Amino acid sequence: MELISHQANKNPNTSAHSTPPSPSRYENQKRRDWNTFCQYLRNHRPPLSLPSCSGAHVLEFLRYLDQFGKTKVHHQNCAFFGLPNPPAPCPCPLRQAWGSLDALIGRLRAAYEENGGPPEANPFGSRAVRLYLREVRDFQAKARGVSYEKKRKRVNRRKTQTQTQPSLPLQQHQQQQQPQQGQSLMANYSGAIV
Repeated sequence: MELISHQANKNPNTSAHSTPPSPSRYENQKRRDWNTFCQYLRNHRPPLSLPSCSGAHVLEFLRYLDQFGKTKVHHQNCAFFGLPNPPAPCPCPLRQAWGSLDALIGRLRAAYEENGGPPEANPFGSRAVRLYLREVRDFQAKARGVSYEKKRKRVNRRKTQTQTQPSLPLQQHQQQQQPQQGQSLMANYSGAIV
């Protein structure tokens, strides 16, 4: 009997020495972004502590990152302003793409709270940062001729067809339930005051 209990505990998946799962790609990127931001604060003149960091400092950081961007953003007086695929090179600057900045702010916002920052004082969620991201998105959309509209959810075609074409018995039942002319729609609900 004792032999069976020892063998049951020798399952390799439940051993005490199992390695923890490796962090996800998102977690690794969040850690790298957080370390980069903390390094930026240390190199800032004068150096900044995390509690004294504000939305204005986050904006400085985002503008600093622009120098490493890879997205061509045309000036308003550029001949290619508004063209998604310009036919020739131009001297307009390379900047961080709006989507990259938006994702970065999301990761830093989460990292701030995970590292002990109070949610109500999170500089990455400040109004100034949200407005800046909106302005960057709108300007880049105009400059590149690309719209950043929210993607709509796909509708399941099969579901839509059954909803738009109810079966004959269901149609008859719905016609019986429709109020007669002059009758309130609220009359069909229980407890409704008419």
